[in-house]
Amino acid sequence: MGDKANAHPGAAGRATAADHPASVRNVVLVGHSGSGKTTLVEALALTAGAVNRAGRVEDGGTVSDYDEIEHRQQRSVQLSLVPVEWDGIKVNLLDTPGYADFVGELRAGLRAADAALFVVSASDGVDGSTRMVWEECAAVGMPRAIVVTHLESARADYEEMTRICAEAFGGDDPDAVLPLYLPLHGPQAPDGHAPVTGLVGLLSQQLFDYASGERKESDPGEDQLPEIEEARNRLIEGIISESEDETLMDRYLGGEQIDVKTLIEDLERAVARGVFHPVLAAAPAADGARQGLGTVELLELITRGFPTPLERAAPTVTTVGGAPRELKICDPDGPLVAEVVKTASDPYVGRVSLVRVFSGTLRPDETVHVSGHGLEDRGHEDHDVDERIGALSLPFGKQQRTLSHCIAGDLACVAKLTRAETGDTLSAKDDPLLMEPWQMPDPLLPLAIQAHSKADEDKLSQGLSRLVAEDPTMRLEQNQATHQVVLWCLGEAHADVALERLRSRYGVQVDVVPHKVSLRETFANKSAGRGRHVKQSGGHGQYAICEIDVEPLPGGSGIEFVDKVVGGAVPRQFIPSVEKGVRAQAAKGVAAGHPLVDIRVTLRDGKAHSVDSSDAAFQTAGALALREAAADTKIHLLEPVAEVSVLVGDDYVGAVMSDLSGRRGRVLGTEQTSGGRTLIKAEVPEIEIGRYAVDLRSLSHGTARFNRSYARHEPMPAQIAERIREEARDAS
Repeated sequence: MGDKANAHPGAAGRATAADHPASVRNVVLVGHSGSGKTTLVEALALTAGAVNRAGRVEDGGTVSDYDEIEHRQQRSVQLSLVPVEWDGIKVNLLDTPGYADFVGELRAGLRAADAALFVVSASDGVDGSTRMVWEECAAVGMPRAIVVTHLESARADYEEMTRICAEAFGGDDPDAVLPLYLPLHGPQAPDGHAPVTGLVGLLSQQLFDYASGERKESDPGEDQLPEIEEARNRLIEGIISESEDETLMDRYLGGEQIDVKTLIEDLERAVARGVFHPVLAAAPAADGARQGLGTVELLELITRGFPTPLERAAPTVTTVGGAPRELKICDPDGPLVAEVVKTASDPYVGRVSLVRVFSGTLRPDETVHVSGHGLEDRGHEDHDVDERIGALSLPFGKQQRTLSHCIAGDLACVAKLTRAETGDTLSAKDDPLLMEPWQMPDPLLPLAIQAHSKADEDKLSQGLSRLVAEDPTMRLEQNQATHQVVLWCLGEAHADVALERLRSRYGVQVDVVPHKVSLRETFANKSAGRGRHVKQSGGHGQYAICEIDVEPLPGGSGIEFVDKVVGGAVPRQFIPSVEKGVRAQAAKGVAAGHPLVDIRVTLRDGKAHSVDSSDAAFQTAGALALREAAADTKIHLLEPVAEVSVLVGDDYVGAVMSDLSGRRGRVLGTEQTSGGRTLIKAEVPEIEIGRYAVDLRSLSHGTARFNRSYARHEPMPAQIAERIREEARDAS
């Protein structure tokens, strides 16, 4: 790396189907929103010869022409694949959204990739969410490198940014994060800013000047050598300290000059093993230029330093029945195991699935087995079916380039997989297998919706099912207690995109309505009631009288019905009728229209008529008796309480705990965890945390995470309960 001159003219261009896993590199780009990931992908495509100097493909679009919503919102909202070829290597660039609401797309990219390129803006620095993703990659040993962008900014300071990256990503070993190049500055502008026009290779000690629009190599001047020497020595020491050759450090400390070829080979091995993380710089090409600054160096790092799919451990695979199954690492001749990492809908070809093949070879028009992904709780059905796939293709902007096959280690788009969803496993129909699903964040922001019109109501169910099939981070809930359709999302931007897709892609217009929590009612004290249903209007009448006692029970007891009638005051055949009427009224509520729970109802007396008594009459009498009993005592309104666990950086613990208290939360305790974080456990009424996913992100600058689970229902404060009763009366 860094010692090659210009790219070989015939070695770059558009990617096609790979013939061997060793000639594939799968790289995911990670970084906060606005860090320049998509711009960098376009610059790499230009340098690789996949687009022309205007950054256009044949149809006039760009490599980022993928989703109409992205154009309207001016930000990436989904994972996109841009394949290019460099030096005989197919490079699958996986561009991920930087906004936290679309972390599901990021995780899909991490699943499909074998290495990660962290994109950091020289003017904005490293944010907390990027650090968290770095830690996730470190936990699984994924190789990583860092590229600094926005060098044209007046506030850009490459040297300071490399120091910040070493501090943020180096952990206990900051020398594991070091620059491979120093910036080469052009003439100083009138405002004092000297633009970066090239790079200085520390290992090769060569200058790579991009000022002309194409990379030109030259020797450094005498005045530049001292600065190069200091940074070069530190880089060499960092490489040698991670070398597998234990004699290399002793030789270096003994004064031996280690040749550049050995250093580069050790660097490449250290990068591929995930123990050394080089820092590079890149910038898009100027108008009319053929190469963007640093793009050649970056492509060299990807093709020579990042690992092949053969160096990635085989995934955990079982039979559909759960029996373990051993696989060779990335064997094109092995049993077929592929995974749907993304699902999208195309208005012309229907559903399109982005698939990573981990074993075997996928071919068009063959029948595969689709195995489920274990996300039934989010409204995604579990699959176990055979399905015939359509054509295989590679995306590039709005184009789809047909492929003849897709081998283990490569990615491709598959058409006509009508049943498969994101996270599903594709395998041979006569050898069905199942991959362990990757971890997805829980959607914790509720969005209650209803159809805008009768026409929309007819299309709503199908539109929602297709929407959640594309996005496993979304959960669809048909709440039986509140009778609401609820989409659980990751944040407001996620919700906005969901609504926009329903409208523009599936033709369904919906209205957002206030989200309701499932409130309940119970008796505060013992009470009694008498239900009298007597009607005589000529002919067959109605006659039923019953007397009941009602007493509260502990939470979670439900409704108990006890028969203590003596002497046949209520005939035996009508006692179940009284119970049915009581339970029906309890389901409707007795105060604010919420279900009545946790009571014992005792039938102690009543009267009947030999002709006019009936099942319906005693059902009505039972309901009337319960309502009368409720009118003579205090009714508690019960609200659901959630157990909440918040993982937050130590700097924000005080603010988060104060905020929880302001939501009527009870902090149960705190626990120190690794990485300077604290786990806060609390119980909070669910009515207070409807927007907590949004508020916590703002409070912690996007660095905190939380989860919630139902704990119990408990009495609501009197003033809040009275307000809800008034709202219920006004609505009736």
